[in-house]
Amino acid sequence: MISTFNLSKLNSLLKDFYNITKIRITVFDDSFHELTACPEQIAPVCRVIRTDPQAAAQCRLCDSHACQTAARRRLPYTYQCHAGLTESIAPLYFGNIVIGYLFFGHVFSYPSHEAGWKSIREKCSVYHIDKNLLKSACMQCPIIPEDYITSASHILQAVAAHLCLERMAILQRKELPAQIDEYICAHYTEDINARTLCRRFQIGRTHLYELSRQNYGCGIAEHIRNLRIKKAKTCLAEHPDMKINEIASACGFSDYNYFITVFKRVTGLPPRQYRIQLKQSFFLH
Repeated sequence: MISTFNLSKLNSLLKDFYNITKIRITVFDDSFHELTACPEQIAPVCRVIRTDPQAAAQCRLCDSHACQTAARRRLPYTYQCHAGLTESIAPLYFGNIVIGYLFFGHVFSYPSHEAGWKSIREKCSVYHIDKNLLKSACMQCPIIPEDYITSASHILQAVAAHLCLERMAILQRKELPAQIDEYICAHYTEDINARTLCRRFQIGRTHLYELSRQNYGCGIAEHIRNLRIKKAKTCLAEHPDMKINEIASACGFSDYNYFITVFKRVTGLPPRQYRIQLKQSFFLH
């Protein structure tokens, strides 16, 4: 799902979070791509770890898995990353749709610098990185207690709720008519209706009806019926041996009698007569 962010307001809010917690905060879009962060520079420990391409790839994979876990839980998810640092992610929702993620880390949460260095050294032993630089970076990390991280995750959740409430992160409504039209064109022969479209695009029936009137000049149900009848006319013309009930099913009509009624109402003729007329017209020309 495409998302858009008011980065000016967003960066101001991220700066406030960092000023209070002194923990780096990042925003990912719904595809797990980093959009903005405060501060921009990652932690010294992470810079050292990511000098190894394998470790850098593992960092991206770790972020992706954490985002998915947070989305499933619908709550902030605090965890220890593959390198031994503590992080937390909160999903951003618009209705039931995930449109992004708030992330904080990479936090050094150990009882002492020596204990943290021992754990991180073991976890990073498979990577080709300068262990002396890594140790130096670890020894400079501030030690963050567990209860402080818990409180920061609560603030993170509040920030996520505020982002959605203030609509700093919203779906690109300007593209909504195009998204709906693309979806209908791909699925109109299936069991879709106004209710399924409203649920998929997280909009109300009134909004959907207005968009349909603006773009198609009729209600959404009538538009879908018109597309199905247009396909039925094509099938009758291009497949003279295809049975009428098969055409009805192929065009999205589960009720054969209803198909006959609608087709006659739209074209003025029942399907069989319409096919006969097409053949006569062909021979006349």
